[in-house]
Amino acid sequence: MKKQNYRFELKDKKVWVAGHNGMVGKSIVKRFKKENCIIQTVEKSELNLIEQDKTANWIKKKSPNVVILAAAKVGGILANTSNQTSFLYDNLMIQNNIIKASAENNVEKLVFLGSSCIYPRESSQPIQEEELLKSPLEKTNEGYALAKIAGLKLCSYLYKEHSKDFITVMPTNLYGDNDNYNPKTSHVLAALIYKITKAKIEKKKFVEIWGTGKPKREFLHVHDLADAICFLTKNYSSDQPINIGTSKDISIIELAEEISNIVGWEGQFIFNKDIPDGTLLKRLDITKIKELGWAPRIHIKEGLKKTIDDFMKKN
Repeated sequence: MKKQNYRFELKDKKVWVAGHNGMVGKSIVKRFKKENCIIQTVEKSELNLIEQDKTANWIKKKSPNVVILAAAKVGGILANTSNQTSFLYDNLMIQNNIIKASAENNVEKLVFLGSSCIYPRESSQPIQEEELLKSPLEKTNEGYALAKIAGLKLCSYLYKEHSKDFITVMPTNLYGDNDNYNPKTSHVLAALIYKITKAKIEKKKFVEIWGTGKPKREFLHVHDLADAICFLTKNYSSDQPINIGTSKDISIIELAEEISNIVGWEGQFIFNKDIPDGTLLKRLDITKIKELGWAPRIHIKEGLKKTIDDFMKKN
């Protein structure tokens, strides 16, 4: 169910970006500032989104017209595998508190950020939105995926049963400015940038890659994501999720080699096959968003160079 000829105006609207200090949130704030809207944020020290009453009271007091729900507990494959309990519980609490309070306080539009990792492990490629829940999930991030699926369904039910304009977007793997580069908790692209640049500086001959290096992944620059979210806020209204990606993939070893070329490191890779690969191929079908009129602009090579430059300046 999708509204036809839909248009939502952002001008002069109060837009709360939940999770504004994260890589995604910072980029969303930057993009939405161009829309002549009023950006609302709150620090975690002032409001813990896991606390239901305080979250509800904050939303009631600030009365945002639009909520972009980018707040979440996130991490790479090792963090996900080792902390399924907290990835499930924390994300359920954060998103349910915000979605419920938004529905009860007349928020006009809510955009919930799902993730491509909530699609089944054996999805047909490229992955269409209809693949959701068709087969078992990838075990390495099952807790996180279950939480995100619950948030997606809550938005969908509120849309259908209570006419709430709450939509879910499904971004692919992300990278860009202000990423998390902690090698124990980061996602693969940021982890490789950290390891390879460190190897270059310290003149190391070897860099470890988790897994076999064979899995193929799709990577979207966070600035493209922010632009897509802004576009969909204004142009999309449906109870069905919508993919945001590039529909182009690259293997982990090819990614590592590209980073090495940019950094100028000439060592060798060794593979830690004790760490699971996860899904071997994951690429999104972005037909729906392209038909609406949006497409990514930042090529992976251009995006990598910008990201590495940003990392080097700050480290």
